Amino acid sequence: MKVLLIHADYIEYKAKSKTRVAEEIPEELKSQRGEEVLVAFVAVEKADEAAPEEAVRKGIEEIEGVFKEVKAREVMLYPYAHLSPSLSNPEVAVRVVKGLEEGLRGKGYAVKRAPFGWYKAFELRCKGHPLSELSRQITVGEAKEKERVSKAVAAEKKLRSEWYILDPEGRLTPAKEFDFSKEPGLRTLYNYETAGTRAATREPPHIKLMKEHELVDHEPGSDPGNLRWYPKGTMIKRLLEEHVTGILLNYGAMEVETPIMYDFAHPNLRKYLDRFPAKQYVVRSDEKEYFLRFAACFGQYLMGHDMTISYRQLPLRLYELTHYSFRREQSGELSGLKRLRTFTMPDMHTLCRDMDQARKEFLNQYKLAMGWMRDIGVEYQVAIRFIKDFYEQNEEFAKTLVRLIGRPILIELWEERFFYFVMKFEFSINDALEKAATLSTVQIDVENTERFGITYVDGDGSKKYPLMLHASISGGIDRNLYAILEHEWMKAQKGERPMLPVWLSPTQVRLVPVAEEHLGYCEGLLTELEIQGIRVDLDDGANTLEKKIREAEMEWIPYIAVVGGKEIESGTLTVRVRREKGKQKKFTKEELVATIKEEVRAKPFRRLPLPSRLSQRPTFR
Repeated sequence: MKVLLIHADYIEYKAKSKTRVAEEIPEELKSQRGEEVLVAFVAVEKADEAAPEEAVRKGIEEIEGVFKEVKAREVMLYPYAHLSPSLSNPEVAVRVVKGLEEGLRGKGYAVKRAPFGWYKAFELRCKGHPLSELSRQITVGEAKEKERVSKAVAAEKKLRSEWYILDPEGRLTPAKEFDFSKEPGLRTLYNYETAGTRAATREPPHIKLMKEHELVDHEPGSDPGNLRWYPKGTMIKRLLEEHVTGILLNYGAMEVETPIMYDFAHPNLRKYLDRFPAKQYVVRSDEKEYFLRFAACFGQYLMGHDMTISYRQLPLRLYELTHYSFRREQSGELSGLKRLRTFTMPDMHTLCRDMDQARKEFLNQYKLAMGWMRDIGVEYQVAIRFIKDFYEQNEEFAKTLVRLIGRPILIELWEERFFYFVMKFEFSINDALEKAATLSTVQIDVENTERFGITYVDGDGSKKYPLMLHASISGGIDRNLYAILEHEWMKAQKGERPMLPVWLSPTQVRLVPVAEEHLGYCEGLLTELEIQGIRVDLDDGANTLEKKIREAEMEWIPYIAVVGGKEIESGTLTVRVRREKGKQKKFTKEELVATIKEEVRAKPFRRLPLPSRLSQRPTFR
């Protein structure tokens, strides 16, 4: 199916006469007008006859995606045979176009449809912006055949497990019997894990926030699930990357870099793909097929294979911050920053001599994950997944983990091991739609060192296969911003003031002069604060004082410093402190710097990502 998408001020058509395949229509559909409209000219093709339902589903996804981007008011579906030389039979074409109409209307969109098989006169006025003219080629059947699906993806849907709640007192209770009244967050996680679907029924609030704050947005010129990052969002992303990298290097990891694509024909990689529940992007080069990595595993496995390792060097940790990892997530599950097809993943692999050492590393990395969740300032729930017999052998270890958290956690027990690990933990957040997403995770892998020939030399000179831990202490960097924004939105619904952690706030201090004559003093103050390593900017615009303060509050600025004659004379600043519900406090320059320095202690720093004077900034949306 070919689709031409035009964002128009209006379209108006009038049906003139029938062709031999014209559908019968009531009089009111012989002429229609749409305003602030996304016009979808549609040509249903011969290939669509093999899977018309798939053509409808994919067509709805494409139209819906563009509709949201351009913020149209309604959709006009317009059958247009001239887009293709290979048209389907009329029955299929009508079926598909009507399917698009019904599907979009079922999602709550205002939809009009021009009649099929009529000669029509039409007039439209295209808006003329960069997204106002787009074309889409929708392929069915062939694309489905080419999609690589691992055995693990298929098996994941068939796996059966039992769910329990483990509390700090060591009681293991079947989840269906547990009283969740005091643990609503844990109940949300359990319901999400057992619901069988990840797709969102409505747009999560973080999408609006990420756009309003000019952090990140969808990129219509790319595959869905690939984003564009604006300066403020890029700064936040880099700070998160630098922080998790610093944590792991201090922990003793050795940083490496590996390729982003690998040969499908590599025998060991092929086996691993079948063990990992993810779909791959496929690229061709010189008649060979390669897959884009979905983690740093492959490169680190192959590197480990070539290394000479002594037992004295264990535990041994390799780390890579992947720019980028790729997963062909289902279109219906793509939702803002929560689930992407291209993302940044900090990935560490730890080689361990035996299970005792593996448990010790697992515990240490569990504590690192707890620290990470504290640093980004979000509430989280914990799930730990075991092979059932491994849990029975390590029950005291599980109790140690739950005691560290100090509240009940979710336990999943598998009857048999299908995946390559025997246990893993997941730190998850719940969002405003009562869905969950994993951030921090660590797995104990018992099979891949042997598969890839990774060995160490033991004390007796023999070669042995180590155990391996897979760790992403932060989880996907992109998803962390989703977690923070969703968490802050939910705070706002309770009457609290949302804000980013100060160390992640693009602007930490906003200087607001009372009048133009105070601007020069503010410029000097700006320079002083910059020298002290504070991200500070200056509202030098022509708005009123009240409007400047209101706009700073809408940007979630942690400290808004108003500077007038009194402040200049006294050498103090009148500062609105967002964390204290906008309470006004008096600070000297030194006190303000010391307060911020304490809040961001042990966190990385980057300069302001935009011009320091607001009058010099472009608008990105």
